[in-house]
Amino acid sequence: MNQNVVRVRNLQKVYSGRPVVEDVSLDIARGETFALLGPNGAGKSTTVEILEGYRDRTRGEVEVLGADPATAGLRWKSRIGVVLQGTGLLGALTVREYLTQFAGFFPNPRSVDDVLAAVGLEEQAPMRVSKLSGGQQRRVDVALGVIGNPELLFLDEPTTGFDPKARRDFWTMIRGLAAEGTTIMLTTHYLDEAEELADRVGILVAGRLRALGPVGAIGGEDARIPIVRWTEPGEQRPREVRTAEPARFVADLVARTGAEPASVDIVRPSLEDIYLGLVAEHTGAAAPADALTEA
Repeated sequence: MNQNVVRVRNLQKVYSGRPVVEDVSLDIARGETFALLGPNGAGKSTTVEILEGYRDRTRGEVEVLGADPATAGLRWKSRIGVVLQGTGLLGALTVREYLTQFAGFFPNPRSVDDVLAAVGLEEQAPMRVSKLSGGQQRRVDVALGVIGNPELLFLDEPTTGFDPKARRDFWTMIRGLAAEGTTIMLTTHYLDEAEELADRVGILVAGRLRALGPVGAIGGEDARIPIVRWTEPGEQRPREVRTAEPARFVADLVARTGAEPASVDIVRPSLEDIYLGLVAEHTGAAAPADALTEA
């Protein structure tokens, strides 16, 4: 059995002569949670919609669960779950009625009660969707995406509108699905969410895949050089440098100034730091005020 449930080679999508996705290649292994990251307009949603079979590609090779999404039939579609940024439910039915109806579309659905519990909607089960809050309606979107017990689950900004506790509960649900063997492809603007959930991440900027790898190694060794932040005596604004030898730098700093810094921190760049650096590098945008600087 092919251990890669998603295989993409040289994917391109062109709109009105302008490429919005250009030469993207990636694999997603069976049972992996993969996060596709990027700023608005980077091509994330277009890429995911091509993999889901909702959008045609201009060129390139795409294989999902052993089939081309552009020509795959209903049997293939029953093996994937999709959580779009918004489903547009009209709200005429109750939460339980919607889930029961959608469960009937799949050959091996999950239990409606189990899904209600997983997304935290047990108390809202008898309520019409139109009466729910925005965050609760978003949970219904997620519930509809997992009710079919999919082999591969696409999550497009799934926790938008969730409060902090609901987000944590959702993360627990996703970890449970991954533990059961579900392959997950996630897009999110929450970098902490990607760090918590993903085995690997890809970063799209201006339609191209700029970085791809495990969460702890994305960006390469140079991007993960530690940062020393310190405040000189009598100063208010902290200074910072990146150095492969932070302890030696601090010792030299004390020797040079003859005094202990008012404060000193040694940190390693987070996924967010690396992401922001890549976005700034490949869009020409100014780096954020707290971006890291090379010594």
